[in-house]
Amino acid sequence: MGNKASGKGKKNSITLSAEDLNILKANTHYTEEEIQAWHSGFLKDCPMGKLDKKQFLAVYRRFYPEGKADTYCNFVFKAFDTDNNNWIDFTEFLLAVGVSQHGNLEEKLKMAFDIYDQNKDGQINRKDMIQIIEAMYDLANEEDRTGEKSPDKRVDLIMQRLNKDKDDIVIRDEFIQGCLRDELLRKILAPNTAIASENSETNATTLNEENEHI
Repeated sequence: MGNKASGKGKKNSITLSAEDLNILKANTHYTEEEIQAWHSGFLKDCPMGKLDKKQFLAVYRRFYPEGKADTYCNFVFKAFDTDNNNWIDFTEFLLAVGVSQHGNLEEKLKMAFDIYDQNKDGQINRKDMIQIIEAMYDLANEEDRTGEKSPDKRVDLIMQRLNKDKDDIVIRDEFIQGCLRDELLRKILAPNTAIASENSETNATTLNEENEHI
């Protein structure tokens, strides 16, 4: 999130620059060849290098076939669409997809925190934490949210373990470590819902396949 490409108005949204390539290699698990394959597929369906929210949601749903990705996806799109012009470029798209497909739980929690940290001050409140857990429950298709499994209960327990003052404010590292140390959350949020791709060429055609139905 913090390593995203520079302002959209100052870059060519079609060309994959050396800077973009370095950003993606540093922040995703994709090789240069896989990134180039993704980029080719992206431009087939987005010739202007711009992906709108509807297209992004169609792709994002594939990574959570059993879950409910819409709410979380909307937050992801909003987080990357920093200038609110209702589209994101290829670099921003692959950064988001890279975490969803290959990221471990810590990486997903980092992205979740950054998404809900709307003013980018490195902290969120209890209400934001509950929203994060609820959205990630949706992705994991976790229906049982009663008793100890309720998002607000998990947040209360996490904050108690952190020995925090009663200000209901959590910083980034506290949130991540608190969730990682919570056995129930680890079971629910374990990164086992991503689709295992056969190869990068298959993934690179994702937009084309989905847009046939849009």
